[in-house]
Amino acid sequence: MIHLTPEQHVFVIERHVATLTTLRPDGTPHVVPVAFTWDVATGVAWMTSEDGSAKVRNVEAAQGKGAAGTGAVATATGTGTGTATATGARGALCQVSGGRWVTFEGELTVSRDPAVIADAERRHAVRYGPLDPDPRRVVLRLVVDRVLGSEYMTR
Repeated sequence: MIHLTPEQHVFVIERHVATLTTLRPDGTPHVVPVAFTWDVATGVAWMTSEDGSAKVRNVEAAQGKGAAGTGAVATATGTGTGTATATGARGALCQVSGGRWVTFEGELTVSRDPAVIADAERRHAVRYGPLDPDPRRVVLRLVVDRVLGSEYMTR
């Protein structure tokens, strides 16, 4: 599991937005602003989105649930050129403020489970304030396996 330095932990609970990078089916990056919350106990970043958004489609396409509809699961190659693992797509979440920055890399999955959505909404309300109701809401979870950051925050 990922453990953040004290400086990183403080930074990711401050009220900032970040960018989420997913890969389109053609391999080009799709980068969008997102609000996220950090679960220190599990090393997971939580984001909400609208079902059918480009980021959700990208994650599901990498999982083999996209337009082809085959259900086949893409797997990462040993060279690091793959876009997905056995259960999710690779993604990067980057928060920047002045000279401070942190990037989380890991596996992205999509959940439509109402209990997971309610938990993500609760987490969002703590960091950013409550969300308006949206029946199309889904949750993106980034299970972080790598952290990069400003030099002083990674010591």
